[in-house]
Amino acid sequence: MDTNSKLSNNAGVILVSHGSTLPFAEEVFTEIKEKFIKKSGLATEIGYMKVSEPTIAGAVEILKEQVDDLDKIIALPVFLAPGIHTNIDIPQLLGLEPLEVDPRCPDGKYPAEHYLSIADDVDFDGEIRLLTSIGPRDELLDIIDKRINEALSESKLDDSAKTGILLVTHGSRLHYNKEFATELYDKFKKTCDLPSSFGFMELCGPSIPESINKLADENRLERLVVVPVFIAPGMHTTHDIPHILGFLDDHNHNHEDHGHDHTHDLTPVEFDGEILYPEPIKSDDILIDMLVAMVNEAL
Repeated sequence: MDTNSKLSNNAGVILVSHGSTLPFAEEVFTEIKEKFIKKSGLATEIGYMKVSEPTIAGAVEILKEQVDDLDKIIALPVFLAPGIHTNIDIPQLLGLEPLEVDPRCPDGKYPAEHYLSIADDVDFDGEIRLLTSIGPRDELLDIIDKRINEALSESKLDDSAKTGILLVTHGSRLHYNKEFATELYDKFKKTCDLPSSFGFMELCGPSIPESINKLADENRLERLVVVPVFIAPGMHTTHDIPHILGFLDDHNHNHEDHGHDHTHDLTPVEFDGEILYPEPIKSDDILIDMLVAMVNEAL
């Protein structure tokens, strides 16, 4: 399909992403966009909250060029769980009302240098429909199972090794991320015969080291598969979590790039067995099917 041609459909889609200082996320989201267009046949652009291009306002301008008489935009946050970004930042970047009061700035008056203050306004007179985040859908379990099997295929131990599974996600000051992780894990443990648990990178507990030490100690594990429940590789999956797992000796990067304080649990990981750490979700076909289904329901 020629994505530069104008479509007869009057609707367009913005796949909203956070943005990253590393190139991996942009590469993955370009793959997600290309697969999404092929699967859905809809004019689609990525809109980054910050750091990367195009911005959300820029994505609107691209869709206006691609689609004759564009009168509806479906904005889909490609985030696993709701939170400050999906409920506060993205609505405002789209020119919509936030879904709740911002705990970072309750009066709504952001500092002049804040990304919400410096973002370009969206220029669009049609309907903008903002969808929810992906949530703990059953299909995510299929992706997690794929990542576990991929990791085990690289193991140096044989099939008899006592193996555990740890699902890890970011964590949040708000309750949404913990609710997402808890519900997803509750579904996962019903389908998994291996000892398992979940942990958070930061901001809430249980932390990754706490969960690993407890899981390994209670089950005498020889091997652990740590599954990053993230969409795309970035600083968290390539630096923060590997550092927590003991894969990296240093942890020197600019925490300010993330827009929040880093307060990782410094509890050492006591497990000395084999740790397998597969890729995050990336542009998995199962993810694309979920995104297309979500947009089709909104059209």
